[in-house]
Amino acid sequence: MELKDIKIKRNVLLNPGPATTTDTVKLAQVVPDICPREKEFAGLMHGLRGDLLKIVHADPKEYTSVLFTGSGTINIDICLNSLLPEGKKALIVNNGAYSTRAVEVCQYYGLPHIDLRSSVFELPDLALVERTLQENPDIALVYTTHHETGTGILNPIREIGALAHKYGAISVFDTTSSLAMIPIDVQRDNVDFCMASAQKGIMAMSGLSFIIGRTDVIVRSKDYPKRSYYCNLFLQYDYFEKTGEMHFTPPVQTIYATIQALKEYFAEGEDAKWARHLRVNKALHEGLAALGLKEAIDPAIQSGLVISVLYPDMEKWNFERVHDYCYERGFTIYPGKISTTNTFRLCSLGAIDEEDIHRFIPVLREAIEAL
Repeated sequence: MELKDIKIKRNVLLNPGPATTTDTVKLAQVVPDICPREKEFAGLMHGLRGDLLKIVHADPKEYTSVLFTGSGTINIDICLNSLLPEGKKALIVNNGAYSTRAVEVCQYYGLPHIDLRSSVFELPDLALVERTLQENPDIALVYTTHHETGTGILNPIREIGALAHKYGAISVFDTTSSLAMIPIDVQRDNVDFCMASAQKGIMAMSGLSFIIGRTDVIVRSKDYPKRSYYCNLFLQYDYFEKTGEMHFTPPVQTIYATIQALKEYFAEGEDAKWARHLRVNKALHEGLAALGLKEAIDPAIQSGLVISVLYPDMEKWNFERVHDYCYERGFTIYPGKISTTNTFRLCSLGAIDEEDIHRFIPVLREAIEAL
């Protein structure tokens, strides 16, 4: 039997990642065993790093990408502990669970920071961001989450990045659940650093994360306080530049899958892929409306990738039972992440299209009726 003859059950994942993958990406992991210190494997990683820059239209003369083994949170840790100079502050523009995670990283490392917290139901107040920068000239790093996956809000990184640059700070954006879906151009969008994981927009497997950022800032950061050994951006970058290898063991099979996923990303095309995600999102909105289900976030500020659905006003509503009913039929839905409001989430990530949603909505209807 050849690999192409292997039949793999297809599940439609409507959770915010890991995402539904193609069989060709899954099967790309089935390769001969190789030591990751071989030159052949270093060459694969070199090509992968270059392709990641192309996704965000980054000039390789100014930007580089650095690979790490871990989930998306490792990127938050690395950027904050590695890129903050001695005696300077980070400004966290915080309107959701994932920017709150950045605040927690600052707290754990004891990093000077300002938690500019606002409602999880609204966009940040840009006037307040600017006033905070004016009043705190020691802010060297401005951070926010591009797409707050907990709610589905899309934050204005271009405007926040412009403010960071106006006041002499670098911009660091968590693009874990937007990169390779929502088009990003690092120059146009005022992005100094962004980050993601292979299992999200690229539609590969868990275990590989990466940071794309300005090479000059990474090199400068070698003189900043050393707050972590494993999670130090300059250390990993420098090791790649000197050896072509990761400092520590890479996720070998995930890298093979990611290389295949990137081939499929470029074959589909940035605009076509984003249009597909929007088709899925539109079908979800229409299906929810047909079921009489309400959304927690104003559609005008949604990303087009995540919908937070309010629990229906039903005495017998039980999310776990609805989840299990859908899961048994090949569809995965996901709990909400708004602490003050009961919601569940439906997401437009992964290798899915509107036809999958047209099959899903009747199943969701049956699940609710079964209650």
